[in-house]
Amino acid sequence: MVYSWLVLSLWAGLCRSQATIEVNTDLGKIKGLEMTSRLGEKFWSFRGIRYAQAPIGDLRFQPPQPQNAWKPLVYDATADGPICPQFTTETSEISEDCLRLNVYTKNLNDKKPVIVYLHPGGFYSFSAQSKSVAGPQSFMDRDIVLVTVNYRLGSLGFLATGTAEAVGNAGLKDQVIALRWVQQHIRKFGGDCDSVTLWGYSAGSFSIGLHIMSPMSKGLFHRAIMMSASPLGQFNYQNNQLNLAEKQARLLNCPEKPIKNMVKCLKAKPTMDYVDTIRDMFEFEWNPVLNWVPVIEPDFGQERFIADDPYKVMESGNIHKVPLIIGITEYEFYYLAFYTLRNETQRERFNADFGTYAPIYFLYERETQKSLTASEAFRKKYFENQPLVYPNSLERFGQLYSDGLICFEYYRYLHMILKHVPVYTYMFNYKGRYSFFINPDTNQTYGAMHHDELLYLLHMPVLTPLFTKTDPENDVIERLTRLWSEFAKNSYVSSYISSLLYKFSWFFFFLFL
Repeated sequence: MVYSWLVLSLWAGLCRSQATIEVNTDLGKIKGLEMTSRLGEKFWSFRGIRYAQAPIGDLRFQPPQPQNAWKPLVYDATADGPICPQFTTETSEISEDCLRLNVYTKNLNDKKPVIVYLHPGGFYSFSAQSKSVAGPQSFMDRDIVLVTVNYRLGSLGFLATGTAEAVGNAGLKDQVIALRWVQQHIRKFGGDCDSVTLWGYSAGSFSIGLHIMSPMSKGLFHRAIMMSASPLGQFNYQNNQLNLAEKQARLLNCPEKPIKNMVKCLKAKPTMDYVDTIRDMFEFEWNPVLNWVPVIEPDFGQERFIADDPYKVMESGNIHKVPLIIGITEYEFYYLAFYTLRNETQRERFNADFGTYAPIYFLYERETQKSLTASEAFRKKYFENQPLVYPNSLERFGQLYSDGLICFEYYRYLHMILKHVPVYTYMFNYKGRYSFFINPDTNQTYGAMHHDELLYLLHMPVLTPLFTKTDPENDVIERLTRLWSEFAKNSYVSSYISSLLYKFSWFFFFLFL
Protein backbone atom coordinates (compact mmCIF):
# COMPACT_ATOMS: atom_id res chain seq x y z
CA MET A 1 0.00 0.00 0.00
CA VAL A 2 2.79 2.43 0.95
CA TYR A 3 4.71 1.50 -2.24
CA SER A 4 1.64 2.17 -4.41
CA TRP A 5 1.10 5.52 -2.72
CA LEU A 6 4.73 6.52 -3.38
CA VAL A 7 4.48 5.56 -7.04
CA LEU A 8 1.25 7.52 -7.45
CA SER A 9 2.76 10.53 -5.68
CA LEU A 10 5.85 10.50 -7.91
CA TRP A 11 3.70 10.16 -11.02
CA ALA A 12 1.48 13.02 -9.89
CA GLY A 13 4.55 15.19 -9.32
CA LEU A 14 5.87 14.34 -12.77
CA CYS A 15 2.55 15.23 -14.35
CA ARG A 16 2.45 18.55 -12.48
CA SER A 17 5.93 19.37 -13.77
CA GLN A 18 4.88 18.68 -17.39
CA ALA A 19 2.45 21.53 -17.91
CA THR A 20 0.67 21.74 -21.27
CA ILE A 21 -0.84 24.57 -23.30
CA GLU A 22 -3.06 24.86 -26.37
CA VAL A 23 -2.54 27.34 -29.21
CA ASN A 24 -5.41 28.11 -31.56
CA THR A 25 -4.23 28.36 -35.20
CA ASP A 26 -6.09 28.65 -38.49
CA LEU A 27 -5.59 24.89 -38.90
CA GLY A 28 -6.92 24.05 -35.45
CA LYS A 29 -5.65 23.82 -31.89
CA ILE A 30 -2.12 22.59 -31.18
CA LYS A 31 -1.21 21.16 -27.80
CA GLY A 32 2.31 21.87 -26.54
CA LEU A 33 4.43 20.87 -23.57
CA GLU A 34 6.45 22.90 -21.08
CA MET A 35 10.21 22.31 -21.13
CA THR A 36 13.17 23.77 -19.25
CA SER A 37 16.09 25.58 -20.86
CA ARG A 38 19.75 24.91 -20.18
CA LEU A 39 19.84 27.59 -17.49
CA GLY A 40 16.47 26.73 -15.94
CA GLU A 41 14.04 28.97 -17.85
CA LYS A 42 10.60 27.56 -18.67
CA PHE A 43 9.48 27.57 -22.32
CA TRP A 44 6.83 25.96 -24.49
CA SER A 45 7.57 23.25 -27.05
CA PHE A 46 5.32 22.21 -29.93
CA ARG A 47 6.93 19.23 -31.63
CA GLY A 48 6.07 17.07 -34.58
CA ILE A 49 3.65 19.55 -36.19
CA ARG A 50 2.69 18.52 -39.73
CA TYR A 51 3.40 21.40 -42.08
CA ALA A 52 2.57 19.39 -45.20
CA GLN A 53 0.66 16.27 -46.12
CA ALA A 54 2.46 12.94 -45.88
CA PRO A 55 4.34 12.53 -49.21
CA ILE A 56 3.14 8.98 -49.83
CA GLY A 57 1.35 7.23 -52.67
CA ASP A 58 0.91 9.58 -55.62
CA LEU A 59 2.59 12.37 -53.60
CA ARG A 60 5.91 10.50 -53.40
CA PHE A 61 8.61 12.41 -55.39
CA GLN A 62 6.13 15.27 -55.89
CA PRO A 63 6.17 18.83 -54.50
CA PRO A 64 4.73 18.96 -50.96
CA GLN A 65 1.07 19.76 -50.46
CA PRO A 66 0.02 22.05 -47.56
CA GLN A 67 -1.46 20.38 -44.50
CA ASN A 68 -5.25 20.36 -44.27
CA ALA A 69 -6.97 21.73 -41.19
CA TRP A 70 -7.59 19.25 -38.37
CA LYS A 71 -10.46 21.16 -36.76
CA PRO A 72 -12.19 20.43 -34.42
CA LEU A 73 -9.55 18.04 -33.09
CA VAL A 74 -6.59 19.13 -30.98
CA TYR A 75 -3.23 18.31 -32.57
CA ASP A 76 -0.94 16.65 -30.03
CA ALA A 77 2.50 18.27 -30.37
CA THR A 78 3.92 17.18 -27.02
CA ALA A 79 6.54 14.78 -28.42
CA ASP A 80 8.98 14.50 -31.31
CA GLY A 81 7.62 13.36 -34.64
CA PRO A 82 9.31 10.72 -36.82
CA ILE A 83 12.49 11.17 -38.82
CA CYS A 84 12.53 11.05 -42.60
CA PRO A 85 13.71 7.73 -44.08
CA GLN A 86 17.49 7.36 -43.78
CA PHE A 87 20.20 4.89 -42.79
CA THR A 88 19.85 4.38 -39.02
CA THR A 89 19.65 1.71 -36.36
CA GLU A 90 16.55 3.44 -34.96
CA THR A 91 14.24 2.16 -37.67
CA SER A 92 11.18 2.52 -35.43
CA GLU A 93 11.63 6.30 -35.70
CA ILE A 94 11.33 6.28 -39.51
CA SER A 95 8.23 7.34 -41.43
CA GLU A 96 7.52 9.03 -44.74
CA ASP A 97 4.95 11.04 -42.80
CA CYS A 98 7.91 13.09 -41.63
CA LEU A 99 7.20 16.59 -42.93
CA ARG A 100 7.08 17.96 -39.42
CA LEU A 101 8.45 21.01 -37.68
CA ASN A 102 9.01 21.99 -34.07
CA VAL A 103 8.31 25.39 -32.50
CA TYR A 104 9.92 26.57 -29.26
CA THR A 105 8.90 29.81 -27.54
CA LYS A 106 9.03 31.38 -24.08
CA ASN A 107 5.57 32.89 -24.37
CA LEU A 108 2.81 33.35 -26.92
CA ASN A 109 2.32 37.09 -26.62
CA ASP A 110 5.45 38.93 -27.81
CA LYS A 111 6.62 39.50 -31.37
CA LYS A 112 10.00 37.85 -31.07
CA PRO A 113 12.51 37.28 -33.88
CA VAL A 114 12.24 33.82 -35.41
CA ILE A 115 15.14 31.51 -36.25
CA VAL A 116 14.35 28.60 -38.60
CA TYR A 117 16.91 25.77 -38.53
CA LEU A 118 17.66 23.46 -41.47
CA HIS A 119 19.62 20.40 -40.39
CA PRO A 120 22.80 18.96 -41.97
CA GLY A 121 23.32 15.44 -43.30
CA GLY A 122 24.32 15.57 -46.97
CA PHE A 123 20.66 15.44 -48.08
CA TYR A 124 20.41 11.83 -46.88
CA SER A 125 20.61 11.85 -43.05
CA PHE A 126 19.92 13.74 -39.76
CA SER A 127 16.67 15.26 -38.53
CA ALA A 128 15.15 17.99 -36.36
CA GLN A 129 14.33 15.68 -33.43
CA SER A 130 14.91 17.33 -30.06
CA LYS A 131 15.66 14.07 -28.26
CA SER A 132 18.67 13.22 -30.41
CA VAL A 133 20.33 15.98 -32.46
CA ALA A 134 18.37 19.25 -32.25
CA GLY A 135 17.46 20.03 -28.65
CA PRO A 136 16.42 23.68 -28.16
CA GLN A 137 17.59 24.10 -24.54
CA SER A 138 20.58 26.37 -25.17
CA PHE A 139 18.79 28.71 -27.57
CA MET A 140 15.76 29.05 -25.34
CA ASP A 141 17.77 31.09 -22.84
CA ARG A 142 17.53 33.81 -25.53
CA ASP A 143 14.44 35.84 -26.41
CA ILE A 144 13.69 34.24 -29.77
CA VAL A 145 11.30 31.73 -31.31
CA LEU A 146 13.13 28.68 -32.66
CA VAL A 147 11.69 26.51 -35.44
CA THR A 148 13.43 23.28 -36.52
CA VAL A 149 12.40 21.49 -39.71
CA ASN A 150 12.47 17.99 -41.21
CA TYR A 151 12.63 17.66 -44.99
CA ARG A 152 12.70 14.66 -47.35
CA LEU A 153 16.05 12.97 -47.93
CA GLY A 154 17.80 10.68 -50.38
CA SER A 155 15.85 9.33 -53.35
CA LEU A 156 12.55 10.17 -51.64
CA GLY A 157 13.56 13.83 -51.47
CA PHE A 158 15.76 14.34 -54.51
CA LEU A 159 14.87 11.84 -57.23
CA ALA A 160 15.29 13.83 -60.47
CA THR A 161 14.49 12.13 -63.76
CA GLY A 162 14.33 15.29 -65.86
CA THR A 163 10.67 14.54 -66.58
CA ALA A 164 7.37 15.67 -65.06
CA GLU A 165 7.15 12.44 -63.05
CA ALA A 166 10.02 13.53 -60.76
CA VAL A 167 11.47 16.97 -61.49
CA GLY A 168 13.69 16.91 -58.38
CA ASN A 169 14.30 19.26 -55.43
CA ALA A 170 11.31 17.92 -53.45
CA GLY A 171 13.28 18.19 -50.19
CA LEU A 172 14.06 21.85 -50.90
CA LYS A 173 10.42 22.55 -51.70
CA ASP A 174 9.55 20.96 -48.35
CA GLN A 175 11.67 23.68 -46.76
CA VAL A 176 9.77 26.34 -48.72
CA ILE A 177 6.40 25.01 -47.54
CA ALA A 178 7.74 25.02 -43.96
CA LEU A 179 8.78 28.68 -44.36
CA ARG A 180 5.33 29.50 -45.71
CA TRP A 181 3.85 27.77 -42.68
CA VAL A 182 5.98 30.01 -40.47
CA GLN A 183 4.72 33.11 -42.30
CA GLN A 184 1.11 32.03 -41.80
CA HIS A 185 1.15 30.74 -38.23
CA ILE A 186 4.17 31.86 -36.21
CA ARG A 187 2.39 34.92 -34.78
CA LYS A 188 0.26 32.55 -32.68
CA PHE A 189 3.48 31.32 -31.03
CA GLY A 190 4.84 34.78 -30.19
CA GLY A 191 6.96 35.05 -33.33
CA ASP A 192 7.38 37.95 -35.74
CA CYS A 193 6.80 36.76 -39.33
CA ASP A 194 8.54 39.93 -40.54
CA SER A 195 11.76 38.95 -38.72
CA VAL A 196 12.72 35.44 -39.84
CA THR A 197 16.34 34.29 -39.90
CA LEU A 198 17.08 31.15 -41.92
CA TRP A 199 19.91 29.19 -40.31
CA GLY A 200 21.44 25.95 -41.51
CA TYR A 201 24.47 23.71 -41.30
CA SER A 202 26.20 21.76 -44.10
CA ALA A 203 23.35 20.48 -46.34
CA GLY A 204 21.14 22.98 -44.50
CA SER A 205 23.62 25.74 -45.33
CA PHE A 206 23.84 24.54 -48.94
CA SER A 207 20.03 24.80 -49.01
CA ILE A 208 20.04 28.35 -47.66
CA GLY A 209 22.53 29.45 -50.29
CA LEU A 210 19.94 28.32 -52.85
CA HIS A 211 16.98 29.86 -50.99
CA ILE A 212 18.77 33.21 -51.36
CA MET A 213 18.54 32.66 -55.14
CA SER A 214 15.23 30.79 -55.47
CA PRO A 215 12.10 32.54 -56.77
CA MET A 216 10.03 30.28 -54.49
CA SER A 217 11.65 31.69 -51.35
CA LYS A 218 11.12 35.39 -51.99
CA GLY A 219 9.85 37.22 -48.90
CA LEU A 220 9.94 34.16 -46.66
CA PHE A 221 13.04 35.16 -44.64
CA HIS A 222 14.93 38.34 -43.84
CA ARG A 223 18.47 37.28 -42.95
CA ALA A 224 20.54 34.12 -43.21
CA ILE A 225 23.23 32.14 -41.35
CA MET A 226 25.19 29.62 -43.44
CA MET A 227 27.53 27.30 -41.57
CA SER A 228 30.10 25.10 -43.35
CA ALA A 229 28.72 24.72 -46.88
CA SER A 230 27.46 26.59 -49.91
CA PRO A 231 25.90 25.67 -53.27
CA LEU A 232 28.62 27.35 -55.36
CA GLY A 233 31.40 24.79 -55.39
CA GLN A 234 33.52 23.18 -58.08
CA PHE A 235 30.57 21.24 -59.50
CA ASN A 236 28.14 22.07 -62.29
CA TYR A 237 24.36 21.85 -62.03
CA GLN A 238 22.44 19.45 -64.25
CA ASN A 239 18.71 19.23 -64.99
CA ASN A 240 18.44 15.63 -63.81
CA GLN A 241 20.12 12.80 -61.94
CA LEU A 242 18.67 10.10 -64.15
CA ASN A 243 21.67 7.82 -63.60
CA LEU A 244 20.94 7.83 -59.86
CA ALA A 245 17.23 7.24 -60.44
CA GLU A 246 18.06 4.29 -62.68
CA LYS A 247 20.39 2.90 -60.03
CA GLN A 248 17.59 3.12 -57.45
CA ALA A 249 15.29 1.35 -59.91
CA ARG A 250 17.77 -1.49 -60.38
CA LEU A 251 18.19 -1.91 -56.63
CA LEU A 252 14.41 -2.10 -56.17
CA ASN A 253 13.73 -4.31 -59.18
CA CYS A 254 11.90 -1.63 -61.13
CA PRO A 255 12.15 -1.07 -64.90
CA GLU A 256 14.54 1.68 -66.00
CA LYS A 257 12.59 2.45 -69.19
CA PRO A 258 10.27 4.09 -69.90
CA ILE A 259 10.75 6.67 -67.14
CA LYS A 260 7.00 6.86 -66.46
CA ASN A 261 6.91 3.15 -65.64
CA MET A 262 10.07 3.39 -63.55
CA VAL A 263 8.62 6.16 -61.37
CA LYS A 264 5.26 4.36 -61.09
CA CYS A 265 7.08 1.27 -59.81
CA LEU A 266 9.25 3.28 -57.42
CA LYS A 267 6.13 4.93 -55.96
CA ALA A 268 4.76 1.51 -55.04
CA LYS A 269 7.83 0.28 -53.15
CA PRO A 270 7.78 0.10 -49.32
CA THR A 271 9.59 2.84 -47.40
CA MET A 272 12.08 0.43 -45.87
CA ASP A 273 13.22 -0.68 -49.33
CA TYR A 274 14.69 2.80 -49.74
CA VAL A 275 16.27 2.70 -46.29
CA ASP A 276 17.81 -0.70 -46.92
CA THR A 277 19.41 0.41 -50.21
CA ILE A 278 20.78 3.83 -49.20
CA ARG A 279 24.33 2.58 -48.75
CA ASP A 280 24.27 0.81 -52.13
CA MET A 281 23.26 4.07 -53.82
CA PHE A 282 26.80 5.41 -53.30
CA GLU A 283 29.68 4.42 -55.56
CA PHE A 284 31.75 3.12 -52.63
CA GLU A 285 32.14 3.75 -48.88
CA TRP A 286 29.58 6.60 -48.84
CA ASN A 287 31.33 8.43 -51.66
CA PRO A 288 30.76 10.83 -53.28
CA VAL A 289 29.71 12.67 -50.11
CA LEU A 290 27.18 14.67 -52.11
CA ASN A 291 25.34 11.90 -53.91
CA TRP A 292 21.84 13.38 -54.24
CA VAL A 293 22.06 17.03 -55.29
CA PRO A 294 19.69 19.81 -56.32
CA VAL A 295 19.03 20.22 -60.04
CA ILE A 296 17.95 22.96 -62.43
CA GLU A 297 14.32 22.03 -63.01
CA PRO A 298 12.91 21.69 -66.51
CA ASP A 299 9.69 23.68 -66.86
CA PHE A 300 6.58 21.50 -66.81
CA GLY A 301 4.35 24.27 -65.44
CA GLN A 302 5.32 23.59 -61.80
CA GLU A 303 6.80 26.04 -59.32
CA ARG A 304 10.53 25.71 -59.88
CA PHE A 305 12.89 26.00 -56.92
CA ILE A 306 15.90 26.32 -59.23
CA ALA A 307 14.92 27.79 -62.58
CA ASP A 308 18.37 28.86 -63.81
CA ASP A 309 22.04 28.06 -63.22
CA PRO A 310 22.84 29.26 -59.66
CA TYR A 311 26.26 30.59 -60.73
CA LYS A 312 24.62 32.84 -63.32
CA VAL A 313 21.92 33.91 -60.87
CA MET A 314 24.49 34.93 -58.26
CA GLU A 315 26.64 36.74 -60.82
CA SER A 316 23.60 38.70 -62.03
CA GLY A 317 22.66 39.79 -58.51
CA ASN A 318 19.07 38.66 -59.02
CA ILE A 319 18.93 37.32 -55.47
CA HIS A 320 17.12 38.03 -52.22
CA LYS A 321 19.33 40.70 -50.69
CA VAL A 322 19.38 39.74 -47.02
CA PRO A 323 22.19 40.22 -44.45
CA LEU A 324 24.33 37.10 -44.11
CA ILE A 325 26.64 35.30 -41.70
CA ILE A 326 28.75 32.59 -43.35
CA GLY A 327 31.69 30.64 -41.93
CA ILE A 328 33.70 27.46 -41.51
CA THR A 329 35.52 25.46 -38.84
CA GLU A 330 39.28 25.12 -38.48
CA TYR A 331 39.49 21.41 -39.34
CA GLU A 332 36.20 20.71 -41.15
CA PHE A 333 36.57 17.22 -42.67
CA TYR A 334 39.85 16.10 -41.14
CA TYR A 335 37.97 13.19 -39.60
CA LEU A 336 36.97 11.85 -43.01
CA ALA A 337 40.61 12.17 -44.01
CA PHE A 338 41.60 10.26 -40.87
CA TYR A 339 39.33 7.29 -41.57
CA THR A 340 40.16 7.22 -45.28
CA LEU A 341 43.90 7.37 -44.65
CA ARG A 342 43.69 4.75 -41.92
CA ASN A 343 41.91 2.34 -44.27
CA GLU A 344 44.59 0.54 -46.26
CA THR A 345 42.30 -0.22 -49.19
CA GLN A 346 41.21 3.39 -49.62
CA ARG A 347 44.70 4.76 -49.01
CA GLU A 348 46.19 2.53 -51.69
CA ARG A 349 43.48 3.57 -54.13
CA PHE A 350 44.78 7.12 -53.91
CA ASN A 351 48.39 6.04 -54.16
CA ALA A 352 47.76 3.80 -57.17
CA ASP A 353 45.32 6.00 -59.09
CA PHE A 354 44.94 9.46 -57.57
CA GLY A 355 43.51 10.89 -60.80
CA THR A 356 40.57 8.47 -60.77
CA TYR A 357 39.58 8.66 -57.12
CA ALA A 358 40.27 12.28 -56.17
CA PRO A 359 37.48 13.68 -58.41
CA ILE A 360 34.98 11.26 -56.86
CA TYR A 361 35.96 12.13 -53.29
CA PHE A 362 36.34 15.87 -53.87
CA LEU A 363 33.49 16.49 -56.28
CA TYR A 364 35.20 17.86 -59.37
CA GLU A 365 34.73 16.78 -62.97
CA ARG A 366 35.95 13.35 -64.02
CA GLU A 367 37.75 11.75 -66.94
CA THR A 368 38.66 14.96 -68.77
CA GLN A 369 41.98 16.61 -69.46
CA LYS A 370 41.05 19.38 -67.02
CA SER A 371 40.34 16.76 -64.37
CA LEU A 372 43.71 15.08 -64.91
CA THR A 373 45.50 18.43 -64.77
CA ALA A 374 43.67 19.37 -61.56
CA SER A 375 44.48 16.02 -59.94
CA GLU A 376 48.16 16.40 -60.78
CA ALA A 377 48.16 19.91 -59.33
CA PHE A 378 46.45 18.78 -56.13
CA ARG A 379 48.83 15.88 -55.64
CA LYS A 380 51.79 18.20 -56.05
CA LYS A 381 50.40 20.99 -53.85
CA TYR A 382 49.16 18.89 -50.95
CA PHE A 383 51.53 15.91 -51.02
CA GLU A 384 54.57 17.05 -53.03
CA ASN A 385 53.91 14.00 -55.23
CA GLN A 386 54.71 11.69 -52.32
CA PRO A 387 52.63 8.61 -51.41
CA LEU A 388 49.97 8.94 -48.74
CA VAL A 389 51.16 7.39 -45.47
CA TYR A 390 49.26 6.90 -42.22
CA PRO A 391 49.50 8.88 -39.98
CA ASN A 392 52.15 11.22 -41.48
CA SER A 393 49.93 12.46 -44.33
CA LEU A 394 46.95 13.29 -42.10
CA GLU A 395 47.42 17.06 -41.89
CA ARG A 396 47.83 17.55 -45.64
CA PHE A 397 45.09 15.05 -46.49
CA GLY A 398 42.82 16.77 -43.98
CA GLN A 399 43.49 20.09 -45.70
CA LEU A 400 42.58 18.60 -49.09
CA TYR A 401 39.42 17.00 -47.69
CA SER A 402 38.36 20.27 -46.06
CA ASP A 403 39.18 22.43 -49.08
CA GLY A 404 37.58 20.00 -51.52
CA LEU A 405 34.31 19.50 -49.65
CA ILE A 406 33.75 22.79 -47.80
CA CYS A 407 36.32 25.57 -47.92
CA PHE A 408 36.43 26.24 -51.66
CA GLU A 409 32.66 26.52 -51.96
CA TYR A 410 32.57 28.70 -48.83
CA TYR A 411 35.11 31.15 -50.29
CA ARG A 412 33.47 31.16 -53.69
CA TYR A 413 30.02 31.93 -52.29
CA LEU A 414 31.45 34.55 -49.95
CA HIS A 415 33.27 36.46 -52.66
CA MET A 416 30.38 36.26 -55.13
CA ILE A 417 27.69 37.43 -52.70
CA LEU A 418 29.86 40.22 -51.26
CA LYS A 419 28.93 42.31 -54.28
CA HIS A 420 25.28 42.27 -53.31
CA VAL A 421 24.69 42.06 -49.54
CA PRO A 422 26.35 42.87 -46.18
CA VAL A 423 28.25 39.81 -44.95
CA TYR A 424 29.86 38.69 -41.72
CA THR A 425 32.23 35.73 -41.87
CA TYR A 426 33.96 33.61 -39.25
CA MET A 427 36.27 30.72 -38.57
CA PHE A 428 35.44 28.56 -35.56
CA ASN A 429 38.46 26.99 -33.86
CA TYR A 430 37.38 26.15 -30.31
CA LYS A 431 38.74 22.77 -29.22
CA GLY A 432 36.32 21.37 -26.68
CA ARG A 433 35.90 18.19 -24.67
CA TYR A 434 33.29 16.92 -27.11
CA SER A 435 33.40 16.68 -30.88
CA PHE A 436 32.02 14.83 -33.87
CA PHE A 437 35.49 13.28 -34.01
CA ILE A 438 37.25 11.57 -31.12
CA ASN A 439 40.59 10.11 -32.20
CA PRO A 440 40.28 6.37 -31.43
CA ASP A 441 44.05 6.11 -31.01
CA THR A 442 44.21 8.78 -28.29
CA ASN A 443 40.56 9.04 -27.14
CA GLN A 444 40.99 12.82 -27.44
CA THR A 445 39.36 15.53 -29.55
CA TYR A 446 41.48 16.95 -32.35
CA GLY A 447 39.99 20.41 -32.87
CA ALA A 448 36.95 22.13 -34.35
CA MET A 449 35.51 19.72 -36.90
CA HIS A 450 32.55 19.85 -39.27
CA HIS A 451 29.33 20.11 -37.19
CA ASP A 452 31.15 20.96 -33.94
CA GLU A 453 29.60 24.44 -33.48
CA LEU A 454 26.20 22.78 -33.33
CA LEU A 455 27.18 21.23 -29.99
CA TYR A 456 27.07 24.73 -28.47
CA LEU A 457 23.94 25.97 -30.26
CA LEU A 458 21.72 22.89 -29.99
CA HIS A 459 21.62 20.12 -27.42
CA MET A 460 22.67 16.80 -28.97
CA PRO A 461 21.95 14.08 -26.42
CA VAL A 462 23.56 11.49 -28.71
CA LEU A 463 26.94 13.23 -28.18
CA THR A 464 26.93 15.44 -25.07
CA PRO A 465 25.24 16.01 -21.74
CA LEU A 466 23.16 19.15 -21.28
CA PHE A 467 25.89 21.62 -20.35
CA THR A 468 25.48 23.64 -17.14
CA LYS A 469 26.64 27.10 -16.17
CA THR A 470 29.72 25.65 -14.46
CA ASP A 471 30.87 23.60 -17.47
CA PRO A 472 33.82 24.93 -19.49
CA GLU A 473 31.56 25.01 -22.57
CA ASN A 474 29.36 27.68 -20.97
CA ASP A 475 31.29 30.67 -22.36
CA VAL A 476 31.14 29.28 -25.90
CA ILE A 477 27.41 28.63 -25.63
CA GLU A 478 26.72 32.07 -24.19
CA ARG A 479 28.61 33.87 -26.92
CA LEU A 480 27.37 31.81 -29.86
CA THR A 481 23.68 31.91 -28.87
CA ARG A 482 23.96 35.62 -28.08
CA LEU A 483 25.65 36.31 -31.39
CA TRP A 484 23.09 34.41 -33.46
CA SER A 485 20.09 35.84 -31.57
CA GLU A 486 21.37 39.43 -31.81
CA PHE A 487 21.86 39.03 -35.53
CA ALA A 488 18.34 37.58 -35.79
CA LYS A 489 16.99 40.63 -33.99
CA ASN A 490 19.05 43.44 -35.50
CA SER A 491 20.67 42.13 -38.72
CA TYR A 492 24.06 43.10 -37.36
CA VAL A 493 26.49 42.16 -34.58
CA SER A 494 27.36 44.89 -32.10
CA SER A 495 30.92 46.04 -31.63
CA TYR A 496 30.64 44.96 -27.98
CA ILE A 497 30.01 41.32 -28.90
CA SER A 498 32.66 41.49 -31.61
CA SER A 499 35.17 42.66 -29.02
CA LEU A 500 34.26 39.72 -26.78
CA LEU A 501 34.82 37.37 -29.66
CA TYR A 502 38.24 38.82 -30.38
CA LYS A 503 39.06 38.53 -26.68
CA PHE A 504 38.40 34.80 -26.75
CA SER A 505 40.77 33.38 -29.34
CA TRP A 506 38.52 30.48 -30.33
CA PHE A 507 36.47 32.68 -32.63
CA PHE A 508 37.29 35.28 -35.25
CA PHE A 509 34.73 37.53 -36.86
CA PHE A 510 35.06 40.06 -39.65
CA LEU A 511 32.70 42.47 -41.35
CA PHE A 512 32.96 42.92 -45.11
CA LEU A 513 31.54 46.17 -46.41
